[in-house]
Amino acid sequence: MFAPIVLSWLFCIASIGLYNTLHWNPGVFRAVSPFYIYNFMKRTGREGWASLGGILLCITGTEAMFADLGHFSQPSIKLAFTCAVYPSLFLAYLGQAAYLTKNHTDIRSSFYKSLPRPLYWPTFVIATLASIVSSQAVISAAFSIIKQCSALGCFPRVKVIHTSKNVSGQIYIPEVNWILLVLCLAVTIGFGDAVQIGNAYGIAVLSVMFVTTFLMTLVMHIVWKWNIVLALGFCVFFGFIEGLYLSAALTKFPRGGWVPVALSVAFMAIMYSWHYGTIAKYKFNMENKVSMKWLLSLGPSLQIVRVPGIGLMYTDLATGVPAIFSHFVANLPAFHQIVVLVCVKSVPVPHVPVHERYLVGRVGPKEYRMYRCIVRFGYKDNSKDDNDFETRIMLNIGEFIQTESTGVASHDVDSDPEGKMIVVGDSNSAGIQALPLAADGQLFIPKSSSSSHIESPLKLRKKVKFDLPQNPKLDASVREELAELLQAQEAGVAYLMGHSHVRARRNSSVLKKFIINVVYNFLRRNSRGPHAVLSVPHTSLIEVGMLCLV
Repeated sequence: MFAPIVLSWLFCIASIGLYNTLHWNPGVFRAVSPFYIYNFMKRTGREGWASLGGILLCITGTEAMFADLGHFSQPSIKLAFTCAVYPSLFLAYLGQAAYLTKNHTDIRSSFYKSLPRPLYWPTFVIATLASIVSSQAVISAAFSIIKQCSALGCFPRVKVIHTSKNVSGQIYIPEVNWILLVLCLAVTIGFGDAVQIGNAYGIAVLSVMFVTTFLMTLVMHIVWKWNIVLALGFCVFFGFIEGLYLSAALTKFPRGGWVPVALSVAFMAIMYSWHYGTIAKYKFNMENKVSMKWLLSLGPSLQIVRVPGIGLMYTDLATGVPAIFSHFVANLPAFHQIVVLVCVKSVPVPHVPVHERYLVGRVGPKEYRMYRCIVRFGYKDNSKDDNDFETRIMLNIGEFIQTESTGVASHDVDSDPEGKMIVVGDSNSAGIQALPLAADGQLFIPKSSSSSHIESPLKLRKKVKFDLPQNPKLDASVREELAELLQAQEAGVAYLMGHSHVRARRNSSVLKKFIINVVYNFLRRNSRGPHAVLSVPHTSLIEVGMLCLV
């Protein structure tokens, strides 16, 4: 419904503007001449410069309607602005100017006063609907920006709900929605005056325009490889115009303009503190990760009892063994017979195909039974299906084991202790096969499968039964490793996560201690945990506490 509402609103203001222009003062079209801009500024001087802050409000309303431009293509934006938005605004403000030339006393409510009486209530209804659309665009833009900042590690983890399976970018974030509600009520009740809210909004929009111009200059020179002179020319030309308007708007700073600046400082402090703490924690993990030399010195049993089952250890590190692993084995005398280091990465594309999603490699020699799996998800991919996620990891490890035996991913610990990572997909050529569950919860058995694989429905609700096909081409060592993998899967899967307590070192500065010990830890305690983001079942979750001194 949004597009018809916006088109109706644009058609409404354009037709009313054209009517007022023809009815009150057709000669107002001469106002498009730049001569009148020069003449206005020459006659009014400082007062004319100060009025630029209010003149800017002529365009801020339409900017709100199109705040969520990231969900539209470039041709649609160009077509909409050129053929609909700009002509409609042009006619609407010309009509109001023509009306005011004959009705000077109606300056405060010129739009509704200029409406023909029969059109007042229909226009009022359309204006209300258009306001809803514009506010929804601002809300959606806030969701998108927070989602992108969270993916970049610049904002605390929040719950992101994708509301559409077909259109990327349609998301809903409950926490941000409540924050917007509180802020809107606080601003409206606190000010109680549309003029002060307009002052705040003008500074916010102009600041965004000014920053965007500066960033576009960097894009032109660094990304598009434009000549530095052309890029600076763009910055000087548009920056001068926007700087003129921004300087005029800043005069309204004490009368409401301080609100967007205060909110920007607050959110910037949150983002900086979270990013600073996240980077510091990542550097600590990188500096304290377990060396392969230490791991090889433990031997195949890692000098502990290897119990049946699979341990999926989640880590942010794409290389090396996390320090949390050594912390775990140093405090417990046993570990799972199969260890998989899982690293989940978010990439800035809508979807990552299943056959390109998993990077699988080996950690240490074959007899260690340690693997690394890097899982790459797009922002539209669903990573919350626990059973499917666990199943695909098993299938891809099985395919990796079989592919490695062919020499495609040969492993040499001495030359490459980290092992080689290869992209695998759960194709039919994998060393193991999954017997899927039917819709009613029963196990679906292919005709070639033996009836001995049937299990009770109660046991099949949370897992998938695997089968090792009778392939005579499989090497004996490969078959043994695959059989051990299946045996471990049947014994159960445990999810291991580090529960890190981040603290600043004693010799750190007071500012760093405040950011890490107070701000970052407060945000971490009140943001979603990684187990919630990954939808790890609580019954299979093992959290290992560890102190990180950054």
